[in-house]
Amino acid sequence: MLEGVNVALGVSGSIAAVKTVELAHELRRHGAEVRAVTTDAATGIIHPWALEFATENDVVTEITGAVEHVELCGRDGWADVFLVAPATANTVGKMAAAVDDTPVTTCATVALGTDIPVVVAPAMHEPMYDHPGVLASLDRLEEWGVDFVDPRLEEGKAKIAAEDDIVTEVARAAGSTPLAGRHVVVTSGATSERIDPVRTITNRASGRTGRAVARACYVLGADVTLVHDGPDTTYAAVEQVESAAEMLDGVRAHADDADALVSAAAISDYTVAPSEEKLRSGQELTLELEPTPKLIDTVGEEYPDLTVVGFKLETSGDDDELVARARETLDRAGLAFVVGNDASVLGDAETRTLFVRGSSITEFVGSKDALGIRVAEELAAELDDPDDG
Repeated sequence: MLEGVNVALGVSGSIAAVKTVELAHELRRHGAEVRAVTTDAATGIIHPWALEFATENDVVTEITGAVEHVELCGRDGWADVFLVAPATANTVGKMAAAVDDTPVTTCATVALGTDIPVVVAPAMHEPMYDHPGVLASLDRLEEWGVDFVDPRLEEGKAKIAAEDDIVTEVARAAGSTPLAGRHVVVTSGATSERIDPVRTITNRASGRTGRAVARACYVLGADVTLVHDGPDTTYAAVEQVESAAEMLDGVRAHADDADALVSAAAISDYTVAPSEEKLRSGQELTLELEPTPKLIDTVGEEYPDLTVVGFKLETSGDDDELVARARETLDRAGLAFVVGNDASVLGDAETRTLFVRGSSITEFVGSKDALGIRVAEELAAELDDPDDG
């Protein structure tokens, strides 16, 4: 996600500075090179040696005759993006007023003056975050093109965002955005069909792949709607659903203004008329199953101009059969392409898939996060030139 990206990490004097060692590790785990810059206040909370260890680079704690701010963030500087995390109320105010009395604010002024992407992750007590002057500073920085990773408002504090959320915003700010201006709907995870008020029929899908696709589409610039039975996210507007019928309705609710649908969910193939009361245990029970509508077929018929990407899951372990089933789905539903995979990867972090598009078949092997990026890139190419391939 951040392969080849140079991140200058500005650390100011919030207690959340203690989290920057893990943040630096997470940025590097996604491929970034990281160099840290600190305020004096930050060094009273986290020692520069800790950041040197985390980044494997020297830490800038003062601006010297080497003009470190220009070397990092100047027109021909090292950094591709300047990340301020954590950003205190003091630092936010200084950035908005072009006050350069710390290495972090001086780097910020240079970065803003040279149009290097700037990402800010605020962290402070909630009353400070609500102060009119701080809010005005945040608004001014946003007007100047600064991207924000909203804090978590908990226990009277505006706590620094989770590391994954910060990495996501940095990747979106620093990379190309071929999906900018596009609205992508993604379905993810398992659906559940009620048997009674406490029992359901479901499957083993974790939703990891669908969430990775949604996140990747956001990183590439899209506005994303994630339709699933799962947690809220910072990278997508979430439409909470449970059953196959609810998932279809959830997609319909957003299809009118969408450019594409990526149907990565493992949607129930069958449903049952639920009992209003809990069924008693210890007795024989026969359930009459009814097939659910095929979401991609229904959406394709109702929204013929919508670009649709499908996923096909099989259990045979045979590539020829997987490709044949994927092609059958591709042709029947008129999809842009189909991502085929074996059920053995359900719940795993790593995967192997086959991309089936027209007469071409390409293999992907790697993490589900990397698969998400691959799907988003393929989708961007399809939307850019739908007749290609």
